[in-house]
Amino acid sequence: MKVVKAIPVLLLLMAAFLTAGAQSRAQVKTSKADKIKQLVQGRNYVFEAQSVFPMRGRTRQITGEGYDLTVSRDTVNSYLPYFGRAYSAPLDPSKGGIQFISKDFEYTEKPGKRGGWDITIQPKDVREVQQLFLSVSEDGYASLQVTSTNRQPISFNGVITEKRTRKKKK
Repeated sequence: MKVVKAIPVLLLLMAAFLTAGAQSRAQVKTSKADKIKQLVQGRNYVFEAQSVFPMRGRTRQITGEGYDLTVSRDTVNSYLPYFGRAYSAPLDPSKGGIQFISKDFEYTEKPGKRGGWDITIQPKDVREVQQLFLSVSEDGYASLQVTSTNRQPISFNGVITEKRTRKKKK
C-alpha cells in the first residue's frame, strides 16, 4: 500500500526534473542565439570551415584547425582551401587556396528567411574573389559560397565562433 502512494510522488519528482532540464536547455539555446546575434551584428566573428563542397568532385571534411574566414569591421581575412577547376594558375604557388586580406569591401547584412542572417561581402581590393555569401543560422551554423573570377564557385559548411586572441610566445 505504501508503494502505491509513493508512485505519484515519484512521478511528480520525475516531471519536475524533466521540466527543469528542458528549461535549462532552452536557456542555453537562447543565450547561444544572443551571442551569435551579437557577433554577427558587431561584425566581429570567425567562420570556421568544417566541410567543403566543390562544383566537381566529392564533398570533403576538413580536419584540423586553421581554415577560416575572419570578419571584423575593417578587415576580412580568408584562409580557406580550394578544390575545383581554376581557369588560371596563381603567380605564387603557395597561394593555392582562397587566401586574402581585404580592407576595402562592401558588407551587406539582412535577416534570413528562417531566422538568422544573410551576409554578402564583396572585396574591392582583391581581384581573385568577386563575392562571399554567408548564410548564418541563429544556432551559429553557417554556409559560405565563394564566387571567384578565375575559378569555379565553391561552398563550405561550418560554424560561427568568437574571435580568439592569440597568445604571444615568450
